[in-house]
Amino acid sequence: MPATPKTPVWFLLTRHWVSLAGAALVITAAISLLFVTPQHIRGHEDNPYVGIILFVILPLVFFAGLALIPVGVYLSKRKIRKGLSAATFDRKAALRRLALFVGITTALNVVIGTQLTYRGVQHMETPQFCGMTCHTMKPEFTAYQNSPHSRVECVECHVAPGAAGWIRSKASGIRQLVETVMRTEPRPVPSALTSNRLVPARETCENCHWPQKFDGVRLRVISKYAEDAANTRSVTVLLMMVGGGSLSGIHGAHLGPGVRIRFAATDSTRQSIPWVEYRNDETGEVRRYTSGDPPGGLPEFDMQCVDCHNRPTHTFQLPERAMDGALAAGRIPASLPFIKKVGLEVLRKEYPTSEEAAKEIPAALTGFYRENYSDLSGQQAQAVARAAQEVLAIYNRNVFPDLKVTWGTYPNNLGHVDFPGCFRCHDGAHTAENGSTVTADCNACHQPLAMDETSPEILKTLGIADRLLPNAAEEDRNSGEQTGAKK
Repeated sequence: MPATPKTPVWFLLTRHWVSLAGAALVITAAISLLFVTPQHIRGHEDNPYVGIILFVILPLVFFAGLALIPVGVYLSKRKIRKGLSAATFDRKAALRRLALFVGITTALNVVIGTQLTYRGVQHMETPQFCGMTCHTMKPEFTAYQNSPHSRVECVECHVAPGAAGWIRSKASGIRQLVETVMRTEPRPVPSALTSNRLVPARETCENCHWPQKFDGVRLRVISKYAEDAANTRSVTVLLMMVGGGSLSGIHGAHLGPGVRIRFAATDSTRQSIPWVEYRNDETGEVRRYTSGDPPGGLPEFDMQCVDCHNRPTHTFQLPERAMDGALAAGRIPASLPFIKKVGLEVLRKEYPTSEEAAKEIPAALTGFYRENYSDLSGQQAQAVARAAQEVLAIYNRNVFPDLKVTWGTYPNNLGHVDFPGCFRCHDGAHTAENGSTVTADCNACHQPLAMDETSPEILKTLGIADRLLPNAAEEDRNSGEQTGAKK
């Protein structure tokens, strides 16, 4: 019989696959919401990307299902009118069909909700998702894997606890999602500190580290290799006056009890600081240091940990520093003549793509030893190949041509050798009204115990020379042979 106004909507709902599909989508979205929503009922929002599921994907699925239901009902009515389906309205059969459909759909969605949804949310908390799936962040993800924080999830540092952090993360996530989909993300990706999107250190970093913690002093051993045939090694030993709490030292002077430091910057990377203000609430002391005639209206900042430790995880090295580190660690054999010099030459060369670098860097290194040290090239073929792969690895960790990341793209403010760092303020040019300057005395931060020495006596005195310079004996034995080699 033709459909009448008395025909129940739920009966029409079961007569066409479109309305059934719509109902299935509505049930799926509703049940999934029950499993995803609790992710937000916590004091610390561990995963900002849950919002993509909760506020974007699931609502789309839900409303798509609602839209399909009336379409299916309309198609069912039209089908009945055309006499293409049974003319008799069997209430019991229709109810059984509806109950069976809802029961099976609900059971399946419970499985999906407890497994797939949970696993999906869990996956979005991983650094692999943050670095490789959602964003164009291969440089940051690569640096993260080689950092001291490589076992800390991205959201632990990039999302603040509480409702305010949750809201900020959602706003940032939506913007990043649009940029990723539209392929409008900036290249290179600006650091969170540069774009003023970094969560304050007191809400993230200081959950594990805090400036008031006593840290005393630290011994730092820095190895450097010359660009000669012997790759001559020199060592600098510094006693770092870290300090902390009521002690002086680096942390005490900048972040001690009552100490507050403000500064202005003329550029987004905060490399040029025209004035800095020191304030001590305990003593009432206030000093303002300026360099030249600083312009007004500059952005001002309260100094925090990341103003010096601005690359605590996503650290990119310059070629000299990276080669020295690999040689000191033994990943590149120092017994290969001129390996430091040749390695730097191939690293500094510009390659249009990473794929081209992967071909040219190993070929250039192996070709150098084949042409200039044919005997060594055969006898130490494995050492040459290992060195070539490590030099390529250095390049791949620091240079990404497609994303416009190259040597020095991201300044590192810790120290003052590769970038201005400490000297942004401690340059002797920032002067107060009373004529005092921000100290540029090296000994204020570290005491040099050895400077560019081949075999520092201090390490022998401390009994740690063999541990900190494990390759020194081998390098000394090979130095005579290397200097006599023919090029």
